[in-house]
Amino acid sequence: MTAPTPTDTPAESTAAARSSRPRRRARVLLRAVPAGLLVLLALTGPLLAPHATDTPLAFPYATAGDGAVLGGDVLGRDVLSRVLAGGAPLIATALCIAVAVTTVATVVGIIAALRPAVGRWIEGAADLAILLPAVLGIMLIALAWPGGGRLAIGVAATVLGIPYAVRIVAAAAAPIAATGYVEAAAAGGERLWHLAVREVLPNLRATLVALFGLRFVEGVYVVSVAAFLQLGPQPPEADWALMIRENAAGITLNPWAVAAPCLAIGLLAVSVNLAAEALAPARPIPETQL
Repeated sequence: MTAPTPTDTPAESTAAARSSRPRRRARVLLRAVPAGLLVLLALTGPLLAPHATDTPLAFPYATAGDGAVLGGDVLGRDVLSRVLAGGAPLIATALCIAVAVTTVATVVGIIAALRPAVGRWIEGAADLAILLPAVLGIMLIALAWPGGGRLAIGVAATVLGIPYAVRIVAAAAAPIAATGYVEAAAAGGERLWHLAVREVLPNLRATLVALFGLRFVEGVYVVSVAAFLQLGPQPPEADWALMIRENAAGITLNPWAVAAPCLAIGLLAVSVNLAAEALAPARPIPETQL
C-alpha cells in the first residue's frame, strides 16, 4: 500500500504563485506588444507615408518599382502610402464600436443579473434583436442614415452588437449576483449602484476584456464588409477595407494592392485577440485543486 501524496502547504502554494508571476508577465508582453506596435504604426502611418495618398505616381496597377515600393493601385497611387494612412480611421471606428458596445452591455447586463425581474425583459428583448441578420441590419441603418458613411456603419455595428454582448455579460454576472457576499450586501441595504460597481464589476474583468477584444475585431470586420458592399467609407479616402474593393479587379496585375490591406486587417485582428486574451486577469485556482 502506497503512502498518500502530500499536498502543498499554503506557504508553498503562495511561493509557487509568486514564482509564476514573472512568467505570466513575459507571456502577456509577448502577446500584447505586437498588437500595440501594430496599432501605433497604424495611428502614426499618415506621418510616415512617403507620398501623398491621392496623387498618382505611376500607371494603374503598376508593379513594385523605384517610386512605389508596393506598386500602384487602380489610379496609380502609391500602395504603401495608402496602407500606412488607411489604418487609423479603421482602428478609430472599431475602437469606438468596442467601447460603446462593451460599456452599454456591462451596465445593462449587470442590472439584468441583479434584478431578475427586469433581466427577463432585457434578455427577451435581446433575443428578439438577435433574430435580425447582422448584414441586413447594417444595410438598413446605413441606407436610412442621412449621408451614410463611416458614422452610419459605426452606429449600425454598435446597435447590432449590443444584444449579443448583453447576453454574454448577463450570463457571466448571474452566478456572481447569486453568491453569498452579494446577497449579504443586498440584505444590508446597499444600493444597486454599489452592488454593481463594488461587488459584481470587479469579478467581471476577464469577461469584459475578452468581450472588448471580440467587439473590436468584429468592428474591424463590419467596417471591412460594409466597404466591400459600397457602404461606409467612400473614395478617395485611404482605408484598408476600401482598398480591397477598389483594387480587386487588378489583383493579377499588382497583387500587393489587395494583399497588403488584407494582411494588415488579418494581423490586426489576430494580434488584438491575442492581446485581449493575455491581458485578461487569471482566474484563481480553488483551494481544493491546489
